[in-house]
Amino acid sequence: MRALAPDFTLSTLEGQKVSLGEMRGKPVVLCFWTTVCGYCRIQMPYLQEAFDQKGGEVRFIAIDLGESEPVIAQFARDNGINFTIALDQDRAVGDAYNVRYRPTTFLVDKEGVIRYIKPGPFSSTDELLALLEGL
Repeated sequence: MRALAPDFTLSTLEGQKVSLGEMRGKPVVLCFWTTVCGYCRIQMPYLQEAFDQKGGEVRFIAIDLGESEPVIAQFARDNGINFTIALDQDRAVGDAYNVRYRPTTFLVDKEGVIRYIKPGPFSSTDELLALLEGL
């Protein structure tokens, strides 16, 4: 698979802008999710643990699909999520990535090429970390 990840610029929960194109040089974990998705809720601690271990080497972005900022912010606080959460209010980025299931996670290498797509949740932090070793 040699598909270039579609570029995007989104607002983050902190009111900043995040752009995939500006992250070249480091691998990126992109997870499309919502707070009402049970499998997304199960996976979020795995993403947080992987971020805690690999956050210096790999960028982590959870892209929420269309929910309100207060709902997302409360979820992040309640669950100790401290990696980047981006807001895809009109779901245009999700559509560009052809996201049909939540969660769907894309692993993008440092050149911006999609190396792995995981529809559904990871079964553990170790599963995600093992895939990151290949990036």
